[in-house]
Amino acid sequence: MIRINDLNRRWKEFTLMDIDLHVNEGEYFVILGPSGAGKTLLLEVIAGFHSPDSGEIFFGRKNITDLPPEKRNVAFVYQNYSLFPHLNVLKNIEFGMRMKGTKDRARIEKIAEYLNISHLLHRNTYTLSGGEKQRIAIARSLVTEPDVMLLDEPLSALDPRAQDTGRKILKKIHTDSRLTVIHVTHDQTEARVMADRIAVMMNGRIVQVDTPEKLFNRPIDDKIAHFLGVENVLKGTVTANDDGVTLIEVDGTIIEAISDYAVGDVVYACLRPENVTLSKMRIKTSARNIFEGEIIESEILGALVRVKMDCGFILNAFVTRQSAEELEVKTGSHFIASFKTTAVHVVL
Repeated sequence: MIRINDLNRRWKEFTLMDIDLHVNEGEYFVILGPSGAGKTLLLEVIAGFHSPDSGEIFFGRKNITDLPPEKRNVAFVYQNYSLFPHLNVLKNIEFGMRMKGTKDRARIEKIAEYLNISHLLHRNTYTLSGGEKQRIAIARSLVTEPDVMLLDEPLSALDPRAQDTGRKILKKIHTDSRLTVIHVTHDQTEARVMADRIAVMMNGRIVQVDTPEKLFNRPIDDKIAHFLGVENVLKGTVTANDDGVTLIEVDGTIIEAISDYAVGDVVYACLRPENVTLSKMRIKTSARNIFEGEIIESEILGALVRVKMDCGFILNAFVTRQSAEELEVKTGSHFIASFKTTAVHVVL
């Protein structure tokens, strides 16, 4: 559906570099990256608000690189929703249609009913909650019958409960309409829940594109791993590899993993903290990596507790608050940490 070839765009002190993307028709595609990565600029180039310095953009077989925004049939929802304060809800929704020279009150009412905002049509926008404003902005986009919906951090201004509602609304819209959606966010949970596929963007470049499952469990380098919350990124040297079973020396301790890297390679062993099991004593387990260590720090993170251990190397683990209480997790206590070789993802 959307194909971007070797796109570059310099804007002030920032540059989009060598962007190559292919978004399938009907796909919910998320661009995930830290603040300042260039996500919004890329979205605006796709919308036609900025022209690329080089490269091409195709919608299907049509080259739309030089088309103005109004001829691309895309809808754009900004983070702050960009509602007009001097217009009521109905007139805000009508605005998109007026820009196209059309008027269809029946369609507006149908979309309003679909989004449960019919009772808001005559309200002033400054009286609305964040969640209501979001639905108005989405309605204004949907009434134009776009081929592509572009969402720029659409949930970031909402409180957690409203974010959850917003995710459900966007998923329902996508499921019911099969619109092609490109959704920009810095929120990893949001990306993981919403996306069919995710592109990670850092410093103006697309650095990895994959399904949520593969991306979060198989980042291709240590920088992406750090960004995606892989809290154990351990630098070491391969000391042996027997038919893929790899021994990696990390600060004098041997970790076992599965990889194709050769003896002498300097690598990063990536291990998500939720894949580490803690126990007070050695238990029967299929895990090949078993280490005794001392807890040097613990931190409550809502329903979870992050536990930092010194096992000869620093290892982070997650346990539930209930488990932490039952195990009497506290600084200075000794525990056994274990994890499977298959849980370790090795990158150069």
